[in-house]
Amino acid sequence: MNLEMLAQYKAWADRVFYEAISNLPEEEIHRDRAMLFGNIFSLLNHVYAMDFVWKSHLLGIPHNLQTRNPTHSISLTELQQGQEKINEWFENYAAELPSEKHQEIVRFKFIGGGDGQMKRSEIIQHVVNHASYHRGHIEGVLYQMSVEPPTTDLPVFLRIIQ
Repeated sequence: MNLEMLAQYKAWADRVFYEAISNLPEEEIHRDRAMLFGNIFSLLNHVYAMDFVWKSHLLGIPHNLQTRNPTHSISLTELQQGQEKINEWFENYAAELPSEKHQEIVRFKFIGGGDGQMKRSEIIQHVVNHASYHRGHIEGVLYQMSVEPPTTDLPVFLRIIQ
């Protein structure tokens, strides 16, 4: 599994997606909707927060979050900047992780309770899949708003980098 490419893909897809979202009126980003976490901003914030949790697990440090969707008084621009920074961390981590560490088990506690364990490579793959999954949720909302979402599929990214 090419962890470095997956981390690069996530960073690219998030960047493209945030650029599209930033063109929406602010009230549309925060409008209550029948969707996971209630609105676009909260779902983007959830993705960022969970990236932070997984980064903390990989580093073996506490994340101190008690919920999967913490509330923050920040702007979309600040959230985007935080997402870019953590994506850069994952890109560097994946690039520098020795192959013999890919299968190393990381033990952690789930926010909702209970013990968990995953391989380092599985955590990175999950971080990428998790973001893709939730971009899909938001894309569904964009279609309902008659807004064409950006294309962030892996094959498009691979075509761009080749």
